[in-house]
Amino acid sequence: MNKQEIYEFLNNRNICYEVTEHKAVYNMEELSQVEVPYPEADAKNLFVRDDKKRNYYLITVQGDKRVNLKEFRRNNGTRPLSFASEEELKERMDLLPGAVTPLGILNDEARSVQFFLDKAFLGKPGLVGVHPNENTATIWMKTRDLVQLIEEHGNQVHLVDLE
Repeated sequence: MNKQEIYEFLNNRNICYEVTEHKAVYNMEELSQVEVPYPEADAKNLFVRDDKKRNYYLITVQGDKRVNLKEFRRNNGTRPLSFASEEELKERMDLLPGAVTPLGILNDEARSVQFFLDKAFLGKPGLVGVHPNENTATIWMKTRDLVQLIEEHGNQVHLVDLE
């Protein structure tokens, strides 16, 4: 799904969301230059794979957090992790670098990407800001709605504490 198809999908599901259109942003530093209504709900997304290229994970944390992949591995029982390639990102979620988002999991026909979401997004205000499969906008939606969409799609969802 592209950006417009994501909007239509959310509308058809009667999911409330708000959109902030902005220039293309490729990282959290660039996003910090954009005025957004809910900066505390900004999401940073890491698409990683294990060393055998068998398991793929999307890790979503609040934008100001850092993810230690070695600690993540220990806490979640994975093999050694590294960032997935541009080709793997395109193949698994049909996304381009800079546009990594949990909504890309809806393009994962094989249901091979496991989603790890920082539990902090469940606290007040209960919102998460993610790209609509393109990095020229941010969708603000209820975290629970995002989790439900991904679970209904058939991908594994893990709610975890990420410091």
